[in-house]
Amino acid sequence: MLDTTTKKRIDDCRDILVGKLPDPKAQIEQITIGLIYKFMDDMDKEAINLGGKAKFFSDYIIPDPKDEDKEITVPFSNYSWDRLFDTKVTASEMLRLYSEAIEGMEKNPNIPQLFRDIFNNAYLPYRDPETLKLFLKTIGEFEYTHSEKLGDAFEYLLSVMGSQGDAGQFRTPRHIIDFLVAIVDPGKDDTIMDPACGTAGFLISAFKYLKVKNNNQFTPDEQKKIIKNFVGYDISPDMVRLSLVNLYLHGFSEPHIYEYDTLSSEERWNENFDVILANPPFMTPKGGIRPHKKFSIQANKSEILFLDYIIEHLYGSKKAGIIIPEGVLHNNYSSYKSIREKLIKEDLLYAVVELPHGVFKPYASVKTHILFIDQFIAKQKSEILFIQIKNDGFTQTGARKPIKQNDLSETKFLLESFKSHKKVFSEKVKFNLVEKTEILNDKCLSLVGRRYRAIHYANSSNYPTRKLDKKLINVFKGKSGAQSTEEGEYPFVVTAENFKTSKSYSFNCKAICVPIVSSTGHGHASVRRLHYIEGKFALANIMCGIEVLDETILLPKYLYFILSAMKEEIIASLMTGTSNVSLDKDDLYDIEIPCPGIKIQQEIIRSQLSIESEIVQMKKKIKANLKKLESEGKKVWN
Repeated sequence: MLDTTTKKRIDDCRDILVGKLPDPKAQIEQITIGLIYKFMDDMDKEAINLGGKAKFFSDYIIPDPKDEDKEITVPFSNYSWDRLFDTKVTASEMLRLYSEAIEGMEKNPNIPQLFRDIFNNAYLPYRDPETLKLFLKTIGEFEYTHSEKLGDAFEYLLSVMGSQGDAGQFRTPRHIIDFLVAIVDPGKDDTIMDPACGTAGFLISAFKYLKVKNNNQFTPDEQKKIIKNFVGYDISPDMVRLSLVNLYLHGFSEPHIYEYDTLSSEERWNENFDVILANPPFMTPKGGIRPHKKFSIQANKSEILFLDYIIEHLYGSKKAGIIIPEGVLHNNYSSYKSIREKLIKEDLLYAVVELPHGVFKPYASVKTHILFIDQFIAKQKSEILFIQIKNDGFTQTGARKPIKQNDLSETKFLLESFKSHKKVFSEKVKFNLVEKTEILNDKCLSLVGRRYRAIHYANSSNYPTRKLDKKLINVFKGKSGAQSTEEGEYPFVVTAENFKTSKSYSFNCKAICVPIVSSTGHGHASVRRLHYIEGKFALANIMCGIEVLDETILLPKYLYFILSAMKEEIIASLMTGTSNVSLDKDDLYDIEIPCPGIKIQQEIIRSQLSIESEIVQMKKKIKANLKKLESEGKKVWN
């Protein structure tokens, strides 16, 4: 756990820098460099106290650039921490020394390669001596140690950075990372990789998981061997630096993190791994990715290429946990369908977990899922398990405050039951098992699990069911031209409760009007209201209408009541999208509903109308009573 003193020191560092560096990422880079600088000096002092010599801040010899036959000594000892804080050194001199040191650190041959990599292209982005002096004084309160204290401190520091939203990169919350790693269940002999490692959160979580799994009883040689099995790539040199530091502070003496363009470079294509853990970037640059020719799927979208890369680079145990945007699971483009088909036909995918839309808030509200791959398990299963997490222990608002509701432990129980061939059952979390053959036969080849739950929702009814196919209903889309602001004779059906009116009309029938776009949006599917209308009306283009073609089988009013009662379970469940959640109107033809005889439908309609009439009368009585109380001067609480 992060102690309050360490947290305060980090916050103090940020408060000092914020006036010169408003960007959190720039603040973190400077704090990172400052901490490592101080820790190297601490290690030198420790070596001297044990009878050795300083290694990091020691002088070294290089050829004289003016005379090849001569050598010169670079007095790197002048940059030690004690030298910076010598009483004779002014603030301006401190700034010069520190700036020279961090820029020249990567050239010092006495320093291990890891630290030269950390200081690669490092520089001081401001030139205010007093700010630097106050900043380094606060950094000086930290002391080098390999304890979890510093690892937790650095993770807290990284959590401040949060995201690089313009690149589709969002920091994965720690509890989601830990959940994903626990389900994947890597072994101590597995090679483990993250192809877009960011700050190495997945690799660190996997390392911690292995330590706990093995009762923290690794010998030094075992730990060294395990660390060699961890590899990370990232295209950003800044992320590589942060990964190196993060891993180093968590016990990785020689972390294997490489600055590498996973999608466009070929040098490491032949490197394969037992386990891959990833939350790759969602966003594709303008113009698309230009991948090399070794991918099995022809695409230029980053999320598809990363998924294909992961599949192609699994070997051995072939296990993976991947966070992806919902569009990958439902988009109708051929490349998307091809990758989904590949996951099923090659017996890789065994479970899909739908995450709450607010997981990446406050940086983004996107709908994401975790794909769980394990070829050993998938080969034994004819079904895929879909689970929908509603709560992850935090509010779905930008504040992300802790709450008691948390579906992660129950979800883990369901997944473990499925993996071990036990009965899958839960009254707390929504889930469904779908046959692989049904998914492969689906026109969308969708891997959004709630779609299949919506289609089969009617099976829980005592009545015979009927599919809403094109022989029974006609689904039509609204027209943008009907959106007249002038009042007229015919209703203009929109998503709001009160209809406007339009001079013209587009349709003339009995119809159930359904929103095509989620009334909530931002990655969260929700349908607040359906409308029933008869006669002439105009329909907004963000709506669609359902017209019953055969009233000897299905009454329009009955269909309206059925869909209204189950609009969240049916209509909203069919809505998909990463951030802008919408409905493909043709998906409505796949829905099955309870379809009793016409007489029973009529009875249900009468019963429902009676209930609605009673509600209206009750509202009138309440309103009249409130008005009476107000007229008598009594205070009324609304």
